[in-house]
Amino acid sequence: MDEDDGSEPHGELTIRTVAMPADTNPSGDIFGGWVLSQMDIAGGVAARKFAKGRVVTVAVTAMTFIAPVKVGDVLCVYTRITKTGTTSITVEIEAFARRSEISGREKVTEGTFVYVALGKDGRPRPLGS
Repeated sequence: MDEDDGSEPHGELTIRTVAMPADTNPSGDIFGGWVLSQMDIAGGVAARKFAKGRVVTVAVTAMTFIAPVKVGDVLCVYTRITKTGTTSITVEIEAFARRSEISGREKVTEGTFVYVALGKDGRPRPLGS
């Protein structure tokens, strides 16, 4: 991830969703697993678009939780493809919480996810084919 103050997202806004009460732990914070799953969905959308077809997650190579997500926050997930291989796509993902229209947004999580393009047979396929 880039070394900066994190106030501005990098990449494309890929998904936006609202954190709901059903997704909280006993302390009232949104489960980290819920945030991770939203990031994986967004990364999959970006990787699928790039691969022009089916992809699967093969690794989460980095994940940092920076601040909690609260009920009612709008989670905005940004994606940026940073590396491609023969069959793989690496996506850097940042999640920001919009706490309210007045307070703006705060970076809450960042991570690096790796996806592999699959063919109709379910086996890895070269990108571009």
